[in-house]
Amino acid sequence: MSAEQNPAPESEPRPRRLIYAAALAALEGLALVVGGVWILVLGLTGAPDDRQQAVTGGVTLVVLALLPLLAARGLFARRSWSRGPAVITQIMALPVAYNLLQADSMAIPAGIALAVVAVTALVLLVNAETTRALGIRGPGNAQQ
Repeated sequence: MSAEQNPAPESEPRPRRLIYAAALAALEGLALVVGGVWILVLGLTGAPDDRQQAVTGGVTLVVLALLPLLAARGLFARRSWSRGPAVITQIMALPVAYNLLQADSMAIPAGIALAVVAVTALVLLVNAETTRALGIRGPGNAQQ
């Protein structure tokens, strides 16, 4: 990335909101990796109804974990491109949280936690301080 694409001064300390947003994205990514590996191990060692479906689900979760993990790395490094994938991750998490909240099981606390994390991360990501730290300018504010 060139300095033109990321004009935020690196000498300034990272805003806390940016660090928190990166940490939440990393937390989501790690949770997806753990869940994917868990499903994969259970699919391979247990007696699932459909072993192929369990393996496919586990691999899919691990691959999906790349989006929030890369976004977290980019946010921490103050890369302006990283806000897009981070926001997309949070928007994708909201319907998952809603579905977990509709369950009559232990999934309800997980749905509450996921909803809180997703909404908190969205608020942190669209905050003006975070936007400035990433060097993102609003419409009509581009330098000429």
